[in-house]
Amino acid sequence: MTDTETRNPDFIDIDRWPTERAVEAMLDGQVAAVEAIRGQAAAIAAAADAAAARLGRSGRLVYAGAGTSGRIAVQDGVELGPTFNWPADRLVYLMAGGMTALADSAEGAEDDADDARRRVHDAAIGPGDVVIAIAASGRTPFTVAVVEAARAAGALTIGVANNPDTPLLEAAEFPVLAATGAELVAGSTRMKAGTAQKTIANLLSTAIMLRLGRVYRGLMVDMVISNDKLLQRARGIVATLAGCGADAAADALERAGRDIKRAVLVARGLPPRDAEALLAAHDGILARAIAASGGEAE
Repeated sequence: MTDTETRNPDFIDIDRWPTERAVEAMLDGQVAAVEAIRGQAAAIAAAADAAAARLGRSGRLVYAGAGTSGRIAVQDGVELGPTFNWPADRLVYLMAGGMTALADSAEGAEDDADDARRRVHDAAIGPGDVVIAIAASGRTPFTVAVVEAARAAGALTIGVANNPDTPLLEAAEFPVLAATGAELVAGSTRMKAGTAQKTIANLLSTAIMLRLGRVYRGLMVDMVISNDKLLQRARGIVATLAGCGADAAADALERAGRDIKRAVLVARGLPPRDAEALLAAHDGILARAIAASGGEAE
């Protein structure tokens, strides 16, 4: 039996406790879950650096998992579009049971290793891709098979598990362990294990985007402007990075087709076409484009 499946003797009577006491105990567990990954910072950073280098201009991020772990993986991936303008065609989701399993439980699908291998083949996963696979137990057949098949195909593989010395961590090139231990409700890995997984996924994907230049000076310069709130935020970003007033920032943003990075360069004096060409010449990384135009150093 894995650590996450073990019954914690401290909470055998939790169903008889006053609700406030039970909630406080659960909250303590959530805090402990985050603390459990503190020692994994170096592993997460190494995985992020390698992933960014592998992805380059065309590689895909592949998220894999089953049940709760799969849903957490998909949730992280879908946020990358609006936050960092990560292209939808550079995202692949390998969810046991398919994407319908996000809303409708398909727990039996986690045992289908053959389906995992077929899905890796059908998605043509290869050397340019990065697989992030999550499984609380570290033994889920579907998730382990995804990592094994993807790695055999040349992809970079990152495995996240909540139990040590498990097949997923052994199969992945970059293993990340969140040793959260027994749950308050035995086996309910949507609790501590899930919290640690979500935290690791957040850290990992954000670090990858940092290394790919999709954040500059702590600001989301690749953000998709999809509503009025985000338009106002984008104007503020341009004004801050270009050192200009609100009206000039708004004008530059419109002239740049509401592309924040181009708008920063436009507000700094470049024509829109020149701004676009300069960014293209520097892999879309604003820091390099500004440095090349005679602005502040990277």
